[in-house]
Amino acid sequence: MKKTLSERKPFKRFKRREPSISIEQKIEKFILRNSKSGFFTKVSTIPYKFEISESKAWDIVGEFLSNGSFDSIHDEFTGEMKLCETGKIYSIMDLERKRKREKFSSFKKKRKKENS
Repeated sequence: MKKTLSERKPFKRFKRREPSISIEQKIEKFILRNSKSGFFTKVSTIPYKFEISESKAWDIVGEFLSNGSFDSIHDEFTGEMKLCETGKIYSIMDLERKRKREKFSSFKKKRKKENS
């Protein structure tokens, strides 16, 4: 015998959804998380990751930069703008250099082993 809707027990793990955060807040958290992990955030990834238009992404980035929330730098090879937490440009650049050096040296070691 099937129970009617009124006779069924309510779903116990039902939780009220908290109001969702705005797209600006999501982007801000993403950039801060990347900065804390030692990475820059390329502006070109924002429209792709958050499914917004490129102009909307640039509006948001412009707002962040004018507020002083984030610092920006341009990639020396591609010219692409990268963002990070205020005051972390040099520490992240240093980490980037170290990662590139490690990658190069591991590639060199791997190549030596292959040739031996």
